[in-house]
Amino acid sequence: MRGALSRDGEPDRASLPCTSVPESSCLTAVRASYDTVAAAYAERVLRPSELDPFSRGMLAAFAETVRRSALGPVADLGCGPGYVTAHLAGLGLPVFGVDLSAGMVEPARRAHPDLRFVQSSMTALGVGDGVLGGILAWYSTHHTPPAELPLLFAGFQRTLAPGGHLLWGCHIGDEQRRLTRAYGHPVSYAWHLLPVERVAGLLERAGLRVVARLVQEPDEQSPRPCACLLACKA
Repeated sequence: MRGALSRDGEPDRASLPCTSVPESSCLTAVRASYDTVAAAYAERVLRPSELDPFSRGMLAAFAETVRRSALGPVADLGCGPGYVTAHLAGLGLPVFGVDLSAGMVEPARRAHPDLRFVQSSMTALGVGDGVLGGILAWYSTHHTPPAELPLLFAGFQRTLAPGGHLLWGCHIGDEQRRLTRAYGHPVSYAWHLLPVERVAGLLERAGLRVVARLVQEPDEQSPRPCACLLACKA
């Protein structure tokens, strides 16, 4: 995974929900899985400085775009141990991190006491309409069933201010996997890969206009193709 590849090739970055309130067994399983692997994940996941130059470039472009607009804070959804959250803060963004897993959020708070980290799902942010200047969903929506992405993206659109931007990044493809082991620990969650055009279409239908995209072919860092989409709320 380019945006979130671990040093041993594990594919998962974010601990995010796969359904909305009330909490489902799927969401509970994702949380428990990431609580279990949190320490190993924090050790193995790539830091922003270790990402490929294209991924770093997309993060920098997102940061500059949002910083210039000065519309409001930025939410890093599925922030994990907070490495990318801190990277965006270093690029001048008023950013906070959100993660479903307490095992992820607690070390993020210890490592970055100057930043705010919230344990919550991306569908229950407690953020009002039009509040956010930006949203980062960086390798963090792949546990969400495709049928629930329209609701998820509608929530992104609702919380973004007019002119606010979303940066979405993930592996792309056309498959679903059920994982039972990751980072040397037992887990229980599904992993959904979608074609980039399908994701772009869902964002557009949610009222988020795609203004830039990057598609990367597999290479030595990532065994699967990856994509980034930068979208804007009108």
